[in-house]
Amino acid sequence: MTADDNDRHQRRGPGHAPWRTGNTGSTGRAEPAPVPAAAPDSVSGRRVLRRLSAPRATRTNALHPGAWWIWALGLGTAASRTTNPLLLALLVGVAGYVVAARRTEAPWARSYGAFVKLALAVLGIRLAFAVLLGSPIPGTHTLVTLPELPLPDWAQGIRVGGRVTAEGLVFALYDGLKLATLLICVGAANALANPARLLKSLPGALYEAGVAVVVALTFAPNLIADVQRLRAARRLRGRPDHGLRGLLQVGLPVLEGALERSVALAAAMDARGYGRSAEVPPGVRRTTATLTLGGLVGVCAGTYGLLTAEGGSYGLPVLLAGLGAALGGLWLGGRRSLRTRYRPDTWGVRAWLVAVSGAGVAALLILYASYDAYGYAALHPGVVPLTAPTLPLWPAAAILLGLAPAFVAPSPALTDISATGKEPS
Repeated sequence: MTADDNDRHQRRGPGHAPWRTGNTGSTGRAEPAPVPAAAPDSVSGRRVLRRLSAPRATRTNALHPGAWWIWALGLGTAASRTTNPLLLALLVGVAGYVVAARRTEAPWARSYGAFVKLALAVLGIRLAFAVLLGSPIPGTHTLVTLPELPLPDWAQGIRVGGRVTAEGLVFALYDGLKLATLLICVGAANALANPARLLKSLPGALYEAGVAVVVALTFAPNLIADVQRLRAARRLRGRPDHGLRGLLQVGLPVLEGALERSVALAAAMDARGYGRSAEVPPGVRRTTATLTLGGLVGVCAGTYGLLTAEGGSYGLPVLLAGLGAALGGLWLGGRRSLRTRYRPDTWGVRAWLVAVSGAGVAALLILYASYDAYGYAALHPGVVPLTAPTLPLWPAAAILLGLAPAFVAPSPALTDISATGKEPS
């Protein structure tokens, strides 16, 4: 290798192949050494890893929004069945990890932090009520005694101030943490599911009610995005964005933007023929109303039968019959809706896995609570006497099933080049 060749090799960097010495060929120039071929085992391993890994989310393979809501409602149902703070914290961690792994950059996907702050505010309010208004839980460990406000005779059972016990405060903490976990699960669904695609997937009979629900669900994310945008604009102009003054000066533009958005939405709905219905025979309309109303009554009666000890024999059949009648009424009612779907979302295998993971968490915790008295005590730790909560193994393992969407749902982030072997498109 000559001095010029060594200089060229140093300029190319250490990542390039070294120049081969010896035979230079007919051109008289050094040639790079051949790169050894990859082993067959490594190539097959990369192919298997590529098939098992979640693909990058596109318009065609994006996860159905209903799957995200079923997953989040499953976690929320599991949270409503326990007051164990360790299990509730595990549910919050599972929801937060999935949101961090599969959240997009859309404006409505940034509302998760606001729901977390709302959950913390609800927890603080619950503890403040327990301190100021007392708790129905009797306790012997007095933390502080506040001045008690005397109340008239007609306000018996209500007190302001008085003795604050550790048992009452811990009971309020458990109760507030359960409600905070429910809010965080709902926030996870708002951050992961596209509300416009969710509206598109509703049956025709529920389209008008679905529009109202979707508009209500998108109000909080859009409001949060407007507040963040206006606060950033005020910071760029050197104006205060905190405190009462900043709140008052930001609130008026936010309300004005909400009014303009509502007028634009009304105009867009009117231009698209919202509210039109097809002409159907009177008999079909009566049948639809009868099936829908009867199905709802059957669902209520069947649910009541399942929740009571006397209705265990007829609860499940009545519930299934009510569901069948309600679905039949919805199918007939959809014939009055004059609308089409452009590129309807498909419910694929990954949507089933996400929905089943959330429903499985709820089902396993319900079964564990109803299995025996020990399972119920593990999910609801006692406060009288005051004992430290323990982490039951099987409910914790069931909650970890909720992490499945972080691995099976399509990823919104760019995939790694080393995993795919090519640049992302």
